[in-house]
Amino acid sequence: MDEIRNLIQQTPFSAAKLLEVIGGMNSVDVADTFELLNREETVQVFRLLPKTMAADVFSEIVPEKQQIIVEALTDAEVGKIMEELFVDEAVDFIEEMPANVVKRVLQNVNEDKRKQINQILCYPEDSAGSIMTTEYVNLREYVTVSEAFDVIRVTGVDKETIYTCYVIQRDRLLVGMITAKTLLISKPEDKIGDIMDKNLVFAYTTDDQEMVADMFRKYDLLSMPVVDGEKRLVGIVTVDDILEVIEEENTEDIEKMAALNPSEEPYIKTNALRLSRNRLPWLLLLMLSATVTGAIIEGFENALSALPMLVAFIPMLMDTAGNAGAQSSALVIRGMALGEIRIKDVLRVLWREIQVSVICGCVMGAVNFLRIYIMNEQNLLMALTVTLSLILTVIIAKSLGCLLPIAAKKIRIDPAVMAAPIITTIADAFSLILYFSMARMIMRI
Repeated sequence: MDEIRNLIQQTPFSAAKLLEVIGGMNSVDVADTFELLNREETVQVFRLLPKTMAADVFSEIVPEKQQIIVEALTDAEVGKIMEELFVDEAVDFIEEMPANVVKRVLQNVNEDKRKQINQILCYPEDSAGSIMTTEYVNLREYVTVSEAFDVIRVTGVDKETIYTCYVIQRDRLLVGMITAKTLLISKPEDKIGDIMDKNLVFAYTTDDQEMVADMFRKYDLLSMPVVDGEKRLVGIVTVDDILEVIEEENTEDIEKMAALNPSEEPYIKTNALRLSRNRLPWLLLLMLSATVTGAIIEGFENALSALPMLVAFIPMLMDTAGNAGAQSSALVIRGMALGEIRIKDVLRVLWREIQVSVICGCVMGAVNFLRIYIMNEQNLLMALTVTLSLILTVIIAKSLGCLLPIAAKKIRIDPAVMAAPIITTIADAFSLILYFSMARMIMRI
């Protein structure tokens, strides 16, 4: 990257030397170098790129640099770049651009590609239709393997993938698929209809992209056909697009689990005001919900006055409750995201967490009992009160940690919302009620 920057800044500037360096690089690495370039250098370097590389590099450049390049190019050059891009890449680019840039780009794309782009843009956001490409190889049942290779040679040049071909009937009705491996090991005279795979895994255009990603993971797919309501093939989703979906969905879940409103912009490129807006709603909600904890402590003020020593163990109990609940919620949320835990498994999950919480609670309780008994002048009642409260707190916290995400899924709320911050707040309240109730019952205060 630095080598390209240094070559640009050299006087006199050597375009030949720059092309020599770029020619030996991967297009993704070349795109990364644009992060280091200013506006003038960005345009200068892009104009020097070989035609065979320009579109590949453009598709990998960040949107801000893409806009700079498009604004500097002529209409003819913009049209050429868009023609070289795959349809899904063109859609990704257009979705990130302001209206004036989109208008100019679409005006300089040929009619056929414009229709394909507009078709994908019409599908709901985050649906299978919105991430698919319409550039795929289709075959007919009646052609032979030899004829299929001829079709692939002619049409496959501009397709996103030729490893998997899809078999369609009249009106694009999807009936099967066949891989390049099957074609290569079959006899030239074999009919596609006889050797194709009829056990299809497909998605509808309106299916959620997260569900499509789960299907890719489950069936180990490289691509998946996308059909309309009448099972007519309209496009395919490829594994490179699904990797982006998985990254996007995982990022969103992590942000929700950390009590943040999801952001589409990278952290470094998000200003402080936007970051604050994403964080403040949850911080305010959690701050206000903490008044419940204060009210509980205030309600047991007489008990604390009678035995001030009780206050010393409140932080430990509250921290343990939050940590125990957070452990369970994290595992359950992840299990649900991977499809390992379903709503109907709620009783099995609850029983498993109760077993775990009893084991963890008893071990922690035993250690805690000895610590308190030794350090508090062999105060048996105090040690017993805190220990029993701790065990019950762990059981309740872990039960809440597994139940709340499943309940959220049941009522169609993202389970990631029921993560550590929410669980901690609720578990804290229960731990205090248990602790003071146990103190009143055992220590008679």
